[in-house]
Amino acid sequence: MENRICLQSWIGSFILGDFDSEDVKTQIKAGWYDWFCKDSSLGRKTKRMGNIISKLREGGKVNFKNWYVWFKNNCPLNGPLYDDFRFADLETGEVQFTIQLDCCWNQKKYTVYGRTPDGQFHSDNALFETDSVKELVEWLNKPWEA
Repeated sequence: MENRICLQSWIGSFILGDFDSEDVKTQIKAGWYDWFCKDSSLGRKTKRMGNIISKLREGGKVNFKNWYVWFKNNCPLNGPLYDDFRFADLETGEVQFTIQLDCCWNQKKYTVYGRTPDGQFHSDNALFETDSVKELVEWLNKPWEA
C-alpha cells in the first residue's frame, strides 16, 4: 500500500470531508486497497467505516501516531461480499487489527481479529465480537488490561 496516512491525520481528513467524493482516486487516497463491489459503492462504505474510526480516542488499543487504516471488500469463494478495515503499522505494514463487518461466518455484526500486547496475532479466534458499534468503539478505546 502506497498511501499510508497516520490514523490521527486520517481521522482529521475524514472529519473535514476529504474522502467524501465518490471517485476512485479519492477512495484509494482514503485507504481502499482491494474491492469486488462497484466503484460507486466505495464512498458509502468509507463513510460507514469512517464513522466508526472517527469515534476512536487515543489511549486505547489503537495507536494514532504509528498506525494507518486501510479498507478491503472481501469476496469469499462461498458467501456474500463483506467489508473490513485494518489497522497496520506505518513502518512495517504489519496488520495489528482486522475488523470485519457483516461477515456471514461470524456470530456477530462486528468481529475483531488481531494482535495482542504480547505480539501474538489471532486470526482464528476473535479478540472481540459485538452487534453494537458503541460496544466496538468502547472496546477499542479501552487500554489492554495489565
